[in-house]
Amino acid sequence: MEEMVCLRVEAGLRFFLPPRQRGEELWLACDGVSSLGHVVESAGVPLPEVGSLVVGGREVAPSYRPRAGDVVSVLGVPRPQIVPAHRFILDVHLGTLARRLRLVGVDTAYENDLDDDVLVERANAERRVLLTQDRGLLRRRSLWLGAHVRGSRPQDQFGDVLERFAPPLAPWTRCTACNGSLAYVGKDEVERSLRPGTRRSYDTFARCTACRRVYWRGAHGAHLEAIVAQAERMVSNAGRG
Repeated sequence: MEEMVCLRVEAGLRFFLPPRQRGEELWLACDGVSSLGHVVESAGVPLPEVGSLVVGGREVAPSYRPRAGDVVSVLGVPRPQIVPAHRFILDVHLGTLARRLRLVGVDTAYENDLDDDVLVERANAERRVLLTQDRGLLRRRSLWLGAHVRGSRPQDQFGDVLERFAPPLAPWTRCTACNGSLAYVGKDEVERSLRPGTRRSYDTFARCTACRRVYWRGAHGAHLEAIVAQAERMVSNAGRG
């Protein structure tokens, strides 16, 4: 008779499992050689999404070798998640999320042409948390820290990251195009680059210290202010949790 171990995957992680295996218990073959981390990832749950593994009431490391009959509780990462620094790098599919995070002042690296190897290298070298929806990328052993972004819509993804990490916010301080720092400048310093209508209608400007892009509160200002207000509420609520 084949020896088995039982995974009790926390409800919030079950969407990683194949649809037919999303019940309260998942029984898997135990070969006595594979680590528990390997077993969990082979079931579909990336290890960066696992907060703890508990066997017989005792927390064990992913290197633990499960034995026949073990019942393993697979628990998600606590929220808000504590990280060494709130610095992120996003994969190529999360451009809108990157712009929203920069809008509220979160240090967010993003380029739309980086391949997976470069993403991992930069995440490691700059000690940034890699945000992605690519489960294979999260399973890379060389990646120091990553997180799966929940949601298909940018507003849902934005809310998920804010709730998970509760980063300190500094709205209107980063360039949404390049992540550089913004500095307020006098109108006379930038008016030559402005269109006549903008020059007539606005008096307060900021400029990116890196790419020199100029910003002002234009027609979309109310929409952006609503995004900022929502972010501040979410981070405040996450911090109280």
